[in-house]
Amino acid sequence: MTGTAAIVPAIELRPLGRVDYADTFAAMKQFTQERTADTPDALWVCEHAPVFTQGIAGKQDHILNPGAIPVVQTDRGGQVTFHGPGQVVAYPLIDLRRAGYFVKEYVYRIEESVLRTLAHFGVTGHRVASAPGIYVRLDDPFSHAMLKASPSTGSALTGPLPAGDPFRGLGKIAALGIKVSRHATYHGVALNVEMDLEPFSRINPCGYAGLQTVDLSTIGIQTTWEEAATVLSQKLGAFLAP
Repeated sequence: MTGTAAIVPAIELRPLGRVDYADTFAAMKQFTQERTADTPDALWVCEHAPVFTQGIAGKQDHILNPGAIPVVQTDRGGQVTFHGPGQVVAYPLIDLRRAGYFVKEYVYRIEESVLRTLAHFGVTGHRVASAPGIYVRLDDPFSHAMLKASPSTGSALTGPLPAGDPFRGLGKIAALGIKVSRHATYHGVALNVEMDLEPFSRINPCGYAGLQTVDLSTIGIQTTWEEAATVLSQKLGAFLAP
């Protein structure tokens, strides 16, 4: 073989099973701090015991009533969210400089991976500008129709967030929160598959009071955690490639 082009290692998939959140947070932070220019990118896929995680700029008043569920302060972006059994959590550990794209495109690629995962199950996901994550229409999660315009602005919900309730008719099915250190990413995305959604009522999810949270099960999709994890892992591996 001739030429001087560098060979970019493939993303290494690491299924973790059910693991403690705080331990996993510490491990991916250490991985990121110790990685070198030659360290292969990785994708850790897991689920967690019930835990609330707070973003670095998270407001305490968004945690309404945690009860016995622990709250862990993190260094990711975003506000408070919930992790629990029945949710696929994916942590891409990517060298963005080597991958050749910037943070904004990285977020877009993660969201696109979730959208394609939902499409695999026949569900149409939506982005909402300025509100990272993926949402579904509660009235018809399978419709390909565009989101309805907001009465307050006349603009579609994929545009700037309107006054009042920007999530009218929507449920959040995937949450996104990332951290980038020295061009390397950690934290990631959580897709709700079949879980106890009650703890989301104890917080303002991602900082939005009254935001409804759904999973694949509640919108009529019967699948397993393993199948959803496999599909999401495949989509992330494809869309996060350089």
